[in-house]
Amino acid sequence: MSNTWLVVGLGNPGPGYSRNRHNIGYLVVEELARRTGSGFRTHKARALVAEGRLGIGSPKLVLAKSLTFMNLSGGPAAALAKFFDLDAEHVIAVHDEIDIPFDTIKLKIGGGEGGHNGLRDMSKALGTKDYYRVRVGVGRPPGRADAATHVLKDFSSTEAKDLPFLIHDAADAAELLISAGLLEAQQKFHGAVREA
Repeated sequence: MSNTWLVVGLGNPGPGYSRNRHNIGYLVVEELARRTGSGFRTHKARALVAEGRLGIGSPKLVLAKSLTFMNLSGGPAAALAKFFDLDAEHVIAVHDEIDIPFDTIKLKIGGGEGGHNGLRDMSKALGTKDYYRVRVGVGRPPGRADAATHVLKDFSSTEAKDLPFLIHDAADAAELLISAGLLEAQQKFHGAVREA
């Protein structure tokens, strides 16, 4: 059993996208890199990669941000899984999720992509849907506003105040998934309400 995990933060490269809702995956893997004390470097898989451990004896983390756009996230993810000789059950996608409210985190393995093109491309490239997902809620747009436009906008000023806590919690969720398994992570984060 491999003691290495690939954590792929989904998002779009470039400063113009950096604070978009769609880029929450990037923000979470950046937090994990900060916790491991590792910096990102360019990898031949067309991704920025940081490698580290969260503690002595803990699993190795390969943290990745694709240098391709969201809709082409699968190629870099699959190339990194192959490079590090990892099966899909050691791959975690961290991504924005419009079907759950802002400030909410859900975890699962497999299942559908819910219209998320980054996940769809990742499933296609990996040849399976059976990888873990840390789903970070960004909420639906109000009224009939377009979902694609919504995720490509920056977080609102109200959301921005809570964003650091959401990033921290999502990083905690990924850590717990790796250290204790899916069920324990789900029990902690599903239905969790932060104290005001």
